[in-house]
This record gives sequence, C-alpha cells and structure tokens, in this order.
Amino acid sequence: MLKINFFAPFLLFFLIAANSFAQSQNYLSLYKDQLPYFQELITGGQYQESPRNYEGDPYYLDRTFGEGTLFINKIKYTEVPLIYDENADEVITFHPIHRQKILINAEKVEEFQLKDGSVFRKYEGNESYLHDKNGFYRVESDGKIKVLKKYYKTKDPIKEVGKFTHKFEEFSDFFYWYDGEFVLVRRKKQAIKSLGVNKKEVRKYFKGKSLYFSTDKERYILELAKLREASTNAFNGFAE
Repeated sequence: MLKINFFAPFLLFFLIAANSFAQSQNYLSLYKDQLPYFQELITGGQYQESPRNYEGDPYYLDRTFGEGTLFINKIKYTEVPLIYDENADEVITFHPIHRQKILINAEKVEEFQLKDGSVFRKYEGNESYLHDKNGFYRVESDGKIKVLKKYYKTKDPIKEVGKFTHKFEEFSDFFYWYDGEFVLVRRKKQAIKSLGVNKKEVRKYFKGKSLYFSTDKERYILELAKLREASTNAFNGFAE
C-alpha cells in the first residue's frame, strides 16, 4: 500500500512562509506534487461553519484539527489535519494555501483515523437507517462479526428566547455487521437472537463479569460478539 505524508511540508510553511505570490506558487506546486490526487480530494468544496447562534458544535470530540490518517483509492495519507462533522457525516481538512476548511469528497474516502485513534470506515447497505448519510461508522471491533458505532448530532431548536436559537445534541447507535448486512442493536434479547447465541451459554459467559447491557451497552455488545466468534459453530449470517 502506498503511503504519503500528506501535509508535512506545509506545517513548516505556516511557521516561516512570507506572503509573496512567488513563494505561494512554489508551495502550491509542492502541494500538488506531494498529493497526486489533489483534485479528487478537494472537490467536496469549502466547508460552511454552523451559525454563531447555534449552541455547541457539530464535531466529533471537538472543533480542533488533529493529525489523522486518510485512506483514498487504496492510498494511505498520513499526518492529515482532520476533523469530523457528525451532523453532516463529513470529513474536513484545511487548504494549506488559502487556509480554509475544506470538505474531503466523501465518495472517495474509504477510511479515516482521527487524533484520538478512532477509526471510521465507510460501509454501504444501510441506507434505510435515518442517520446513515455518507455511511461513516466508527469501528469498535474489526473481527469477522464487526461492531460498529454510528455517531450523529441533531440540530434542535431552543424554545427559550436568548442568545442561541438551536443546539447540537450527540447520540449514537450500535450495529453488528457481517458480509454486507447490518443489525441495529438496541436490546439485549435482540443482540443475543441476531447472533444465534444460546441463552445458557450467554449466562455462563457473563457470570462473574459484573457486566450488564443496561449499564454498559457498548462493552456488552463487544463481549457478545467475541463470544459468538469463539464458538465452534460456524457463523453464516444473522438470525431473523
């Protein structure tokens, strides 16, 4: 797999570059040389910030860029300044010359990793899910049966009269994924049934672990997938 250091030359540029047109042109040329698929990446257009009278922000983690990794066309780009807009389901970088937030073409992105190490990957086949949008899901477990988490934020109106008219609120859903099929996991019985796990085996496995679906849903879902993958019975798909 080809690996490209995405923006390393331009971090130095922002610290020492003069404002001359000639220098800007030289760095732009370097930028294009460093990034063979330059045009494919920036065709997402300029990113539009949310209005100032919106409380909160639409981002995963926070609004600060951090070094991430980007996979596009089977090429790995490292040290990419990235933030992720949960509300729009868009990946954002900045243009090193014009210093603008730029949308990375979501159709091109296969996977990205953010500054906290979270890996988000594009999955198709869940278009009926309201918050699917561009199809980016955080990979919680990357086994045969994958555990995916969908982060999303909503823009809700504020009824009280004041400085803010809307506010962002964050939510998430968990999915099991296997061979292109998604199962939305919201209840314990549903999770157990979908994986085709014997209830007695589940009780035995979780005995003494002090782990409950109602108090730690994420860990429970992960452990259940681990239990199913460890089973001697082959997994051929989700049970109805």
